[in-house]
Amino acid sequence: MIKAYLRLLVFLCSFSLFAQDYFPSNSGVKANNSNYMAFTNAKIHVSPTEVITSGTLLIKDGKVVSVGKSINIPKNTTKIDLSGKSIYPSFIDLHTTFGVAEPKRGGNGPQYAASRSGFYWNDHIMPEQDVMASFKYDAKSASEMHKLGFGVVNTHNPDGIARGTGALIALNNDADNSLRVVDGETTQNFSFKKSVKSRQSYPSSIMGSMALLRQMYDDSKWYAAGNVNTKDLSLEALNGNKNLLQIFEAGSRLDLMRADKVGDAQNIQYTIVGGGDEYERIDEVKSSNAAIILPINFQMAYDVENPFLASTLSLSDMRSWNQEPHNPRLLAENGVKFALTTYGLKSKKTFKNNLMKAIQSGLSKEKALEALTTTPANLLGKSDVLGTLKTGSYANFLITSGDIFDKKTKLYENWVQGMQHMISNMNVKDIDGNYEFKLAGNDYKLNITGSASKPKATLKSGDKSLGTKVSYSGDWINLTFTTTDSDKKEYIRVAANTSNGDKLSGKATMPNGNEFKFVANKSVDSDIDKKDKSNSKKSDNLPFMSPITYPNIAYGYTNKPKSENLLFKNATVWTNESEGVLENTDLLIKNGKIAKIGKDLSDRSAKVIDAKGKHITAGIIDEHSHIGAASINEGGHNSSAEVTIEDVLDDEDIDIYRNLAGGVTSIQILHGSANPIGGRSAVIKLKWGESADNYIYDNTPKFIKFALGENVKQSRSRTNSRFPQSRMGVEQVFMDYFSRAKAYDDAKKSGKPYRKDTEMEVLAEILNGERFISCHSYVQSEINMLMKVAERFNFNINTFTHILEGYKVADKMADHGVGGSTFSDWWAYKYEVNDAIPYNAAIMHNAGVVTAINSDDAEMSRRLNQEAAKSVKYGGINEEDAWKFVTLNPAKLLHLDDRVGSLKVGKDADVVLWTDHPLSIYSKAEKTIIEGVTYFDLEKDKQMRDAIKKEKSELINLMLQDKNKGLKTQPVKKKEKKLLNCDSMDSGY
Repeated sequence: MIKAYLRLLVFLCSFSLFAQDYFPSNSGVKANNSNYMAFTNAKIHVSPTEVITSGTLLIKDGKVVSVGKSINIPKNTTKIDLSGKSIYPSFIDLHTTFGVAEPKRGGNGPQYAASRSGFYWNDHIMPEQDVMASFKYDAKSASEMHKLGFGVVNTHNPDGIARGTGALIALNNDADNSLRVVDGETTQNFSFKKSVKSRQSYPSSIMGSMALLRQMYDDSKWYAAGNVNTKDLSLEALNGNKNLLQIFEAGSRLDLMRADKVGDAQNIQYTIVGGGDEYERIDEVKSSNAAIILPINFQMAYDVENPFLASTLSLSDMRSWNQEPHNPRLLAENGVKFALTTYGLKSKKTFKNNLMKAIQSGLSKEKALEALTTTPANLLGKSDVLGTLKTGSYANFLITSGDIFDKKTKLYENWVQGMQHMISNMNVKDIDGNYEFKLAGNDYKLNITGSASKPKATLKSGDKSLGTKVSYSGDWINLTFTTTDSDKKEYIRVAANTSNGDKLSGKATMPNGNEFKFVANKSVDSDIDKKDKSNSKKSDNLPFMSPITYPNIAYGYTNKPKSENLLFKNATVWTNESEGVLENTDLLIKNGKIAKIGKDLSDRSAKVIDAKGKHITAGIIDEHSHIGAASINEGGHNSSAEVTIEDVLDDEDIDIYRNLAGGVTSIQILHGSANPIGGRSAVIKLKWGESADNYIYDNTPKFIKFALGENVKQSRSRTNSRFPQSRMGVEQVFMDYFSRAKAYDDAKKSGKPYRKDTEMEVLAEILNGERFISCHSYVQSEINMLMKVAERFNFNINTFTHILEGYKVADKMADHGVGGSTFSDWWAYKYEVNDAIPYNAAIMHNAGVVTAINSDDAEMSRRLNQEAAKSVKYGGINEEDAWKFVTLNPAKLLHLDDRVGSLKVGKDADVVLWTDHPLSIYSKAEKTIIEGVTYFDLEKDKQMRDAIKKEKSELINLMLQDKNKGLKTQPVKKKEKKLLNCDSMDSGY
């Protein structure tokens, strides 16, 4: 009994002694340590801007008690000497899905109504979702994040347009959720992506998502004002969460600006998850005033060894690889606040390498640390407890071998809420590096990496690589490698001690059993050191970065072109006015307007251009186009009047430049024909290089797309389940919606409170003569039908587009006052086009209908001058009237003829200089000018082609260098540009 007591006493004493020392464990500290712990003699980065050398960090109960050079350390404190080591605040990831299961896709088949009651009318709006309801701590994922330096993550449910609240989680593997959950409601999250759990069809496009968000906010205000009798849990949650950090997952520069546009309309400043391409329009991003959550998912170089495959690679893809690593630096230099995230990485293991690449590309280490610590803490409103190691903060910190942003630095431990999570044992000697040794007359070079955890070794003798295996335990390294004689499979075994400084010493056993003394000395100037030295110089000499152009693709401008005063001499001028075609005439452009037309003009301020033998016309106008947009159809409902193409302009669509090369200066981008009542148009000038919003006409006329025929009744639909399914049903859609719009407009004009409905607002504008209809049409019976519907509600249809049976009802069209915008000779591509004839345009024109030729096609739009010429052949239209089919007449249909469409003093200088007769197949647009700015120049185009060839060669050489260094590459995949048309539907929404 006495012996047993003594043994227990010895055990308790030994336990007490152990408590005063530091014995790290692979499993970490298992209990909440309420004693003081002092980490001494460390280089402590209290914050990105405050560093203490040889300092002490004192913690207790998971919090920082004090930090400094000379602090009072209480008795019975566990002291840990960190001489030669560094301490940093643990990182914070502001946007993750940590602990949240991937949402499961719902059932098949279309769904038009919401599947829930008591919630918002659209299933994809779910602000009531609480991430904690489905949260399950994932220790494995947490350990992966520990290795990257993260101590806290904000998580959310990645499903839906309004996604609900996020939560802030401490990655503490040794605690329960009551301690891990720093804050259960931190953010309200949004995106443009629909929920995968619901099959509700609306929205089916990004512009539909934008419209839905706007309507959601309008409804939330109406609900908050007490105007709704029934309870809506979604709107209650949306209003209740409005004071949280509002995070919007965009994923690209264009979607970032679209999200900001939605937020600005509601006086909401979103924090936006970017896409890494913000550098393309850094001023535009800065003007949003949004803080960016920035993924660093940099691309790998392409494998361009095959010249044929390399030739299919676009310059924009090559630039993205080269330019993306510079994005964080450019954001920092321009004062854009950003936090870095692991979100979007296929493998989180690439995070550190990408971070190092960003630093090599000029991102300062201070800004990098801010983006991982103080900035996310500030955005979350948690600066008092996270992001720094100031008194009162959580004891979330990293212990490293040195500068955390140095490639050679090892992360030893990640402490979260005062609990240790070991990454690598810092009491094990670090033997990484390059070594040289001689053995049995041969010279060897040995490289060791990852020594403290899983060592790896490569060994060379001369140029020959030898098969090598290595293990490391205690102070001993065991190395086995093949002999230099490749004909024999024999091995040399080495056992060496690592405790003697930068030297490995022991013995080597040869294949025949002979033993030799083994000594390997670490190289003073190793390859790793050389890389670090070269990297240290890059602050002054950054890696090559391709120039950013506007837009940032092939044929973009290094500097945006500016308006000039131009004087064209001795041209053939097609005025489209009563003066007709003027020979040997001058045209003066000043301040973006047509200033003078006549002979022998002069102006000292103008650049003179000899146009002898050439023709000058007004710019071509395409009344029906689908280029320059990222989305065409919102087909989730049979009416989508609430959406607008203006929301989805794509300022990098190469077809804009190609249209300029064809003399096109203005287009109407129409919604598609998925439903009877489509979305609103964007009427734009092709100002290549400008931002999307700067394309849109000032004081733009208001248009909307309607559609008739096979598309809207879903003749070729697989599901064929949405109303309408017949041409009779299409008529009833119009009758129903206009009746509702009239009732809505009456209620609005009554002065009484009303629920704002954007869809009804737009339709009421039609009834009030404030918005014009351009209608997709083919068959005469439906054309007649829609004119009668319009007359019943006392308005006129503005334009029938396509209208390939217009020749049958041209007299009725003229009586109604509707214009016709048609194809010159397209037909028989579907059943309802069988009666089309090439004389259609001429017959409508001769009947008094304002007639235009449109493209509806990215290829045809580049040669509308030739399409107009066909009307001379088919129908005997004179040349001047035929030219008006693609200039003045579409301007009239778009209510822009007071500004463009003809050459008249005072009109916008939207002008084309042609090398030959504009209706000739041999003629080229030599210069295309919009408001005095030359956006296309044939000679400059040749120069750009040479520059593109040179830049691609430079980038290919850099990619080859990456591959030769042994870096991973990605295969070249040829991308076909999708040409959008009336039928095009979005994917991914």
